[in-house]
Amino acid sequence: MFEQISESFRTAVNKLRIVDDDKALKNAIDTLKKALLKADVHHKVTKELLRLIESDVRINGVGQKQFLDAIKNNLTSILTAPGNQGFVFASKPPTTVLMAGLQGSGKTTTTVKLANYLKLRKRKVLIAACDLQRLAAVEQLRQLCVSSELDLFFIDGEKNAIEVAKKALNKAKAELYDVLLVDTAGRLAIDENLMSELKDIKNLLQPDEIFYVADAMSGQDGVRSAATFNENLGITGVILSKFDADTKGGVAIGIAQQISIPLRFIGTGEKVADIESFIPDRIVGRIMGEGDLATLVEKTSVIFDEKNVKEISKKIKKGHFTFNDFINQLESVKKLGNMKNLISMLPGMGKISDQIKDIDLENSKEIIHIKAMISSMTPKERENPDLLNNSRKRRLALGSGLSQNEVNKFLKQFSNASKIAKKLSNKGSMRNIASMMQNPNFPR
Repeated sequence: MFEQISESFRTAVNKLRIVDDDKALKNAIDTLKKALLKADVHHKVTKELLRLIESDVRINGVGQKQFLDAIKNNLTSILTAPGNQGFVFASKPPTTVLMAGLQGSGKTTTTVKLANYLKLRKRKVLIAACDLQRLAAVEQLRQLCVSSELDLFFIDGEKNAIEVAKKALNKAKAELYDVLLVDTAGRLAIDENLMSELKDIKNLLQPDEIFYVADAMSGQDGVRSAATFNENLGITGVILSKFDADTKGGVAIGIAQQISIPLRFIGTGEKVADIESFIPDRIVGRIMGEGDLATLVEKTSVIFDEKNVKEISKKIKKGHFTFNDFINQLESVKKLGNMKNLISMLPGMGKISDQIKDIDLENSKEIIHIKAMISSMTPKERENPDLLNNSRKRRLALGSGLSQNEVNKFLKQFSNASKIAKKLSNKGSMRNIASMMQNPNFPR
């Protein structure tokens, strides 16, 4: 996400030296202009952003640092629309959120992602299935909720979305839910019937928030659709789905600037964990290659228990990291979401994250084999890998459907990884990891 704009900024900055002249500044501005328009940023927004950048640079002096500072400050300002950021809870629960959007925008999956995001933060969430127009929409939502262990309210055979919304709200109040997310019907295009139903549900529920889910790849069409929904419903925030697939990023700038509605969340991948709050200064930090450690710390602190982290750290320092520890940490890491996105949050790692494919911790052949191998171990073997002699390794190979050579290879990799982790933990620096990965010999 934002790869095209990020690369454009680097190219424009390279047009300037540390201290330079007006001609170099003009070349840098022209380069930036072409790049922003190519990234699907609206021409009026592009013109205003460039005007602000050029004005700041002329005031502070023409040079690389001044140009970078001007880009950073003005882009942050443009992305900061009036309104709330992230998720804001009502003073009296349940916080009721109406989820709206066109068909195909990813509204249903985004609703589940948001529910999971809140559940991880110890909130009791109920989803109401009020999309009764699309064939099998309720069943899709039911399956997603079952797989993520989320609470869903639906009424078999009910055709009236108002009735479902009403009873869902009663249930949320009676059973002391913190949040009620209402998944509504979408259409392939905006029409009177769609807006009429949404207005009726809004009038019934009096929601605290109305989130419009927009496909990040829809470009300026997405901006126009968001504007129409805002005129009819008064939306309080936008969630950009499929943001990981959008290398341009222009729609994000357009929504914030053109319709003055804050971006609240972005979808960063296909898994249920792939959603994060949109905090403008953090996003700009990522675009500028500075990373986003604040979001990374927030995500990891939600997933990893502090006591457990300390215990694992002690084990790693002593070189006693076991297969049980490995599986437990693997399950926790899966909850963090898109690995490529996480790597991009580390300062200076943006280019590396662009070069790698995302790691699928659930469905990759290697992970499935590793899990099968560990499942074939006895409890003692999982706690003490040193017990694994040749006869035990043959049993593991049979139990996991692998050759003994493949078993030996994994065990060697596990041993080497434990040694590296021990060494890094003693030196205790993220910089060591970053420098290792930036080494041209590091395996990609």
